[in-house]
Amino acid sequence: MRQLSLVVTCTDRKAVAPEASLHARSLPVGTVEERSTIWKGRVADASATHPLDRLYCGDHWTQSRRLVATAAKAGFDARLWVASAGLGLRPASEPAPAYAATFSTRHADSVATSADGSAQWWKHLQEGQSRTTLQELGKSGPILMVLSEVYAKAMEAELRALGAVAGEALLVGGVEEIPGIRRVSSDAGLRLVLGGTLTSLNVRMAASWLQHCEDSQLTSEATSSAWHEWASAVPRPEQLNRQPMTDAEVIAFIRQETGAQPGISRTRLLRILRDSGRACEQNRFATLFKRTMGDQ
Repeated sequence: MRQLSLVVTCTDRKAVAPEASLHARSLPVGTVEERSTIWKGRVADASATHPLDRLYCGDHWTQSRRLVATAAKAGFDARLWVASAGLGLRPASEPAPAYAATFSTRHADSVATSADGSAQWWKHLQEGQSRTTLQELGKSGPILMVLSEVYAKAMEAELRALGAVAGEALLVGGVEEIPGIRRVSSDAGLRLVLGGTLTSLNVRMAASWLQHCEDSQLTSEATSSAWHEWASAVPRPEQLNRQPMTDAEVIAFIRQETGAQPGISRTRLLRILRDSGRACEQNRFATLFKRTMGDQ
């Protein structure tokens, strides 16, 4: 069987509550490098640790763990990796302490105040710890990554380095096309057929892609054609006659989705709402989004 690296993002939902010092909000004011250095020291000094594949929970993580079995059926010997704002890139089997850290700039436990700051944080987090990088995984065999927009932006430099060396690299989600990496953008219209929550949609799309792999070739034209042919033929939510929503319903939707997908853009959030068959005028949604996020 061919070796395959599966890289997924972590999740806010944890089976164990973090100690106060392992909340990013507890870090002192300083540069990204200063704060990341302090953070790495706290993580290294933590006494209580748990295997990452047991620390995370929720629909996103349940589906992420199932990717390994799906990959095996497609002819791959897969290993699961976690991309984490608090830990960097780590094997899912590795122990680590419970923590609260995110790339979402609006979250109380944000590690940075901008996309550039998040990219610097990721760079410092990966340095000096003998951490495996995406490009190292890409050199060893096929790599399939499931990344949200905010994670893809933070990891952009590493993604571009991967694209320069990888033989077979697939990104589900992300934010833009990167040379050397085949990308499948997130498609909320597939949730009807794939099931589950929107938080696990990209992982379910990755599983579907693996199910369409031809001869254990992750990014071949045959595999891509088979998946896109399937995706274009499945039922999708009706776009007309969307269901109107009250202000309270829109606000509840915004709170639920931003909590589950920290850092998600307002534009992307509105697209998800509309793809689910509900209606909200763009300017009204923008106003409610600003009001909701300002209250947090």
